Amino acid sequence: MIRRPLPHAYPFRFVDAVATERNADFSAGSVTVRVTSNARASMGEGWMSPLLLAEAIAQSALLLEGGDADLGRRGFLAGIEGLELLRSPMAGETLSVDVRLTARFGAMVRFDGTVRSGEETIARGAVLVRKGEAA
Repeated sequence: MIRRPLPHAYPFRFVDAVATERNADFSAGSVTVRVTSNARASMGEGWMSPLLLAEAIAQSALLLEGGDADLGRRGFLAGIEGLELLRSPMAGETLSVDVRLTARFGAMVRFDGTVRSGEETIARGAVLVRKGEAA
């Protein structure tokens, strides 16, 4: 697994490492998320809100893109489309987040993501991300 810098830090960093590098056209790539009971997102048996899975998809896309963590701090999650939340992740699970780039318009990009625990899909949907720009 590959670890890269990400503009997020505890308590708001959810993704851990790249499991599968993105391909040339970014139609595939995968990141892992370890769900622990002592993380701020859970503070117990599971994540407090399954909506945090949208942020995990956005962070996965950013991690797969690589790039400058300082530049990433100037970007932000700008929207969520068609998010289907089937359940919250539970402590002890290792999630796989599959992400693909589906649209780009200037600084706005759309990523489709699927979050799985083993073979079970627990969330899927799209996030819109406003990419940061150099100062």
